[in-house]
Amino acid sequence: MSIAEIYQEAAVTTQNKGRLIVLLYEGAIRFLAQARTAIENGNYTQKTTSIAKARDIIFELNQSLNIEQGGTLAQNLRGLYNFLWRYIGQAGIQNNIEMIDKSIYILEDLTSAWRKICS
Repeated sequence: MSIAEIYQEAAVTTQNKGRLIVLLYEGAIRFLAQARTAIENGNYTQKTTSIAKARDIIFELNQSLNIEQGGTLAQNLRGLYNFLWRYIGQAGIQNNIEMIDKSIYILEDLTSAWRKICS
């Protein structure tokens, strides 16, 4: 394991839960931006990989929700995550940059909200 990997692992494992959510959103946004660039460049292998990574993050966020404790907020997030997971998949199938941009916009709004909560 490299020094960078050790640092990254330590940074992730020592963050509070809200900060981890922000990091996951930022990761999904980064992968969607990579997918967008890959589509523009005709690199469909990279697009597929980046879309899959973004969807994996959304899936994990969805699975981590505690509907019983989170109530309406958790239920609303579950609906949004399910929507994003399907929408991002469609964007990848259609090579649709506009759909990717809309997904990024939604995730940026969520990131902003969580940053406010965590500060």
